[in-house]
Amino acid sequence: MRLPELVPDPVELPAHLAELRAEVRSFLDAERAAGAWTPRADVWLSGWDPGFSRRLGERGWLGMTIPVEYGGHGRSALERYVVTEELLAAGAPVAAHWIADRQIGPSLLRFGTEEQRTAFLPGIARGEIYFGIGMSEPDSGSDLASVRTRAERVDGGWELTGTKVWTSGAHRAHAFFALVRTSPPDEANRHAGLSQLLVELDRPGIEIRPIPLLTGAHHFNEVRFDRVFIPDSRVFGEIGHGWAQVTGELAFERSGPERFLSTYPLLAALVGELTAQDGVDAGTRRRIGALVTRVWTLRNMSLAVAGALESGAAPELAAALVKDLGTRYENEIIDAARLLCAVPPDPGAEGGFARLLADSVLHAPGFTLRGGTNEVLRGIVARGMGLR
Repeated sequence: MRLPELVPDPVELPAHLAELRAEVRSFLDAERAAGAWTPRADVWLSGWDPGFSRRLGERGWLGMTIPVEYGGHGRSALERYVVTEELLAAGAPVAAHWIADRQIGPSLLRFGTEEQRTAFLPGIARGEIYFGIGMSEPDSGSDLASVRTRAERVDGGWELTGTKVWTSGAHRAHAFFALVRTSPPDEANRHAGLSQLLVELDRPGIEIRPIPLLTGAHHFNEVRFDRVFIPDSRVFGEIGHGWAQVTGELAFERSGPERFLSTYPLLAALVGELTAQDGVDAGTRRRIGALVTRVWTLRNMSLAVAGALESGAAPELAAALVKDLGTRYENEIIDAARLLCAVPPDPGAEGGFARLLADSVLHAPGFTLRGGTNEVLRGIVARGMGLR
């Protein structure tokens, strides 16, 4: 039996991208020096700053892979990769535009109508239109094939009833793609009868309720639909093809550098704390070295998936693998920080190691849940290898 490749062919960044990287770093240094923001952990969930997103849009660093005719910049996925990993490594506030720029834009280009592309892509590239993701449901979790939110055909569109949960930023976003059931479940094919609707979150009949984090911070939401009318112009892709569309979308969601860089600012701060000490022992140096080695390996895997996406492939298997390994790595940075540094976490600190550690500890329970639990991801990998 021939097993599938777990990771696409390696990708080496072209030398000219070093100039782009230097440009981004210079911009971030100037922003920090001006006090525009303070580095935080898990910024792609918690760092909501519309002003920062607009400034990135003005520099052409959002919508980078969107064609020029839709307000984008027609640049490569690898150029976008360089920008995003610099933003994450710096702990910059990217949450406002993150989902729209990461996966909504590419999905609109692949499955959207011309009217949908024209309506949303220019605003995404400017950093002015924000999206959420409407996949997970109560009692369903990462088993997307079991979604129960239903859309029934009515005159001129669809009537939506049900509940989505864990929707990041829904209370601030303008819209999301909802995975819904448009025909009764088929036990012989659990993936049949699913469709996607583009739901603008200010429609009548939508209730958005907060799901607070352990910190009390509000990032996640429960979104309830009570007979919400969705016009035919907001059907996304083809009715009944929702599963295939979502599967392709998840390759963008699961493989990016945010799956192993959420706690990178903490690792950098830890190295700073240790460097300030006298006589760091060999065991500590080995542990830090092991963490640095692994982040480099994860980066190369993630880059390989980015290269495959740019060539038009949909490497769902490799994306699932990157997310499983990457999110476990993020937790191991926290373990190392708590073990190797005597500074206690302080959620009230303005910044620095104590604040980064506190944020990381309190956000950690979500690392291996969001975007599909590790158990589900391992099931995807096992199925792809023909082992189940």
